[in-house]
Amino acid sequence: MKEIEVKVLDNDLEKAMRILKKKIQNDGLFKRLKLKKSYEKPSEFRRRKQREAQRRQRIASARNR
Repeated sequence: MKEIEVKVLDNDLEKAMRILKKKIQNDGLFKRLKLKKSYEKPSEFRRRKQREAQRRQRIASARNR
């Protein structure tokens, strides 16, 4: 697991919190925690993975145009 570090400059805690939240979101930690909160059936897991793959494929094809 990689460390996420944010430096607080001039006691600006709000800015540091915004930066931390953005870093955590970009890392995908929120998504992983949400998925681990409850049990996911194997069929739901496969369906979700398939939807994610289709989404990635749509985004890639849109970039290539």
